Amino acid sequence: MGRDGLIPRPARAMMRGMTLSNKTIFITGASRGIGRAIALRCAEDGANIIIAAKTNEPHPKLPGTIHSVAQEIEETGGNALALVVDVRDADRVQAAVDQGAEHFGGIDALVNNAGAISLTGTVHTPMKRVDLMFSVNVRAAYACSQACFSHLANAENPHIINMSPPIDLEPRWLQNHVAYTISKYGMTLCTLGMAAEFKSKGIAVNSLWPQTIIDTAALRLVGGLQMARNGRTPQIMADAVHAILTSDSREVTGNCFIDEPLLRSHGVTNFERYAVDPSQTLINDLYISE
Repeated sequence: MGRDGLIPRPARAMMRGMTLSNKTIFITGASRGIGRAIALRCAEDGANIIIAAKTNEPHPKLPGTIHSVAQEIEETGGNALALVVDVRDADRVQAAVDQGAEHFGGIDALVNNAGAISLTGTVHTPMKRVDLMFSVNVRAAYACSQACFSHLANAENPHIINMSPPIDLEPRWLQNHVAYTISKYGMTLCTLGMAAEFKSKGIAVNSLWPQTIIDTAALRLVGGLQMARNGRTPQIMADAVHAILTSDSREVTGNCFIDEPLLRSHGVTNFERYAVDPSQTLINDLYISE
């Protein structure tokens, strides 16, 4: 794996003239933040979006529900199916995948975006929280990939994207939050293993991680407005997902992409537009050394 977080293989193999029009994308955790941004970016192409998230009713501190995002998708030009899904429940995941595939006539891509985080050390991370991170991060990515497999195998350009980092075994990325790092690295191991396993079916499996922190409501709850000002908007991750999904699944697989170098490889040069506050110094996300 290279220092830029990429496995060295061709990253830019866009299918000529490809958009996501009429493609069906199953996105977990799509009721807010990065998942919502991805849904809306895909909807700009006229995609069908299956919104799989728990937020059926408004949260007192976090904006957005599966229904509000569904309305935004429709207004943007896409089609939406809002499904209440707890990704920890494998049976519910399978039912939602099958319902979405029946509703739209198949599934072309899966984005494993739902996540749980606790940046706490071993002694201060209750096992209930450990179980939550393992269940929502690595186990859910595995379960959703398994549930979508038969539908993806019948798609023209099928993709799975895991929101997980490049694996860097420097102790500093483990020592202060062992459980969280294990759960996120586990998602990346799914990427590497399934990319090889599914290659004969033409199903691409890639990981994507941000170069900088991303301004979300969850980040603001943890770090406040000032930290958010040192980050980028979720739009950069949405554009990176779009770049992957419009690439040839038979050529672009098994990569651990970082949003900025990925977009640069696709010709993007203006990154200031993604900054929350261009006057502030950007803060790198976890697992990004430089």
